[in-house]
Amino acid sequence: MGDAGMREERRTTGGTTLAILHIEGRVESWDTGTLGEVRHRVEELLAECGAVMLRGLGVADADEFHRAVTAFGDPLIDSYRGGNTPRMTVSDGVFTSTEYPARFDISLHNELSYAHRWPSRLFFCCLVAPETGGATPVCDGHALLEDLDPGVRERFESGVVYRQHLHGGLGLGKSWQDTFETDDRGVVEEFLDASEAEYRWTAEGGLRVSQHRPGVRTNPLTGRDVWFNQADQWHPSNLPGDEGETLLSLIDDVDDLPHWVTYGDGTPIPEEDLAEVRAAARRNRLVEPWQRGDIMIVANMSVLHGREAYTGPRKVVVSMT
Repeated sequence: MGDAGMREERRTTGGTTLAILHIEGRVESWDTGTLGEVRHRVEELLAECGAVMLRGLGVADADEFHRAVTAFGDPLIDSYRGGNTPRMTVSDGVFTSTEYPARFDISLHNELSYAHRWPSRLFFCCLVAPETGGATPVCDGHALLEDLDPGVRERFESGVVYRQHLHGGLGLGKSWQDTFETDDRGVVEEFLDASEAEYRWTAEGGLRVSQHRPGVRTNPLTGRDVWFNQADQWHPSNLPGDEGETLLSLIDDVDDLPHWVTYGDGTPIPEEDLAEVRAAARRNRLVEPWQRGDIMIVANMSVLHGREAYTGPRKVVVSMT
């Protein structure tokens, strides 16, 4: 392989496998043959496992990460417009991972699975490893789906409706201006029309959005049905401690929540169904601690990802294609 060599190992928990590809030599030193061989092996492993860790590259900063990601050839998504979680843009096509208090976990999810369009691949890179915790756990979506009680699976196969109540500058959750990265209502309406979303502006200057999406999709990478939704993450029961109950006490109607979710026919999703989903995810959840310079590539339709709570400084950046 020119100046680089590869060595592989696997980690497995439940039905989830992470392939770890140890690579000797920095991206800048790869010749055309080396780059092609690495890319080919990554493609094979993504089709097989859905998640690959590249270890040994020694990526030091966001610019080096950008060069490494672009070496894989696909154009980077340069906007997180419509996303429901806060991120900061680091550089062209490179974002911070979700800004969320370090003391809390971020639950397992498929990126933008509630949207009309979603990234096919996620590239995470650890620039600063935390003192404790802070891993990006993964879970195979095929394994999660197969691990569900048949009744729960059948109900999610009917679809999911994601509902947002976005304020116009003051209120709970994100504003529509932050969510859609603009204060131009015309731009927002054009985006939502293209997304096949239902929406209406409120008299208070806010925006209500409703998006009906499948709860289960066929994964083009595998040809198999796969869990692909964020119903559990959009439900108040996902909030830590008693924050869900506190949030519900502040509103008169669940449709006034920043996020709310139902089954496809509008039926509320019982907390027992969501508990079943979370239990299946835990049984198949795999955790590999970050090392500085690691890059993890995730096939978004195949594998869910999250974040562990952590202590100490942590800097993980992400690009999407």
